[in-house]
Amino acid sequence: MNEDDLRKLGLRLRPRKIPRTDEGKPGRIAFDDRGNAVYEWKDERFEEEGEQAERARRRALSHPGLTVVEEDPNPNEPIRINPKGLRVGYNPYESGLLKKKEWKPKKDLRQLSKWIETKKKVVDQHGE
Repeated sequence: MNEDDLRKLGLRLRPRKIPRTDEGKPGRIAFDDRGNAVYEWKDERFEEEGEQAERARRRALSHPGLTVVEEDPNPNEPIRINPKGLRVGYNPYESGLLKKKEWKPKKDLRQLSKWIETKKKVVDQHGE
């Protein structure tokens, strides 16, 4: 099929996105001899120790939507309620307390079985 045949069917071709190169990135993810993921820096000054190198690494990896948090949350802090968690899905990093507005009562399946058996008996008695 060519592009015209696809258009007749109401379909269209989208150009394939070419993956971006590593240009402009400070490094890349690589794997060590044990198979663990490690970050390989392009510039050797990022590999140095010290406060200045740490600031340079943070600037190189900074992203406007991300922040670095170095302290653990207070364990005595109450769990926050997450109203979107039940609609959007479970996020283990920001799950919070998943709370429904209303829970349906559980059904007693033993009572249901008794009711079905009673109904069968009544049908059998009237059917004879």
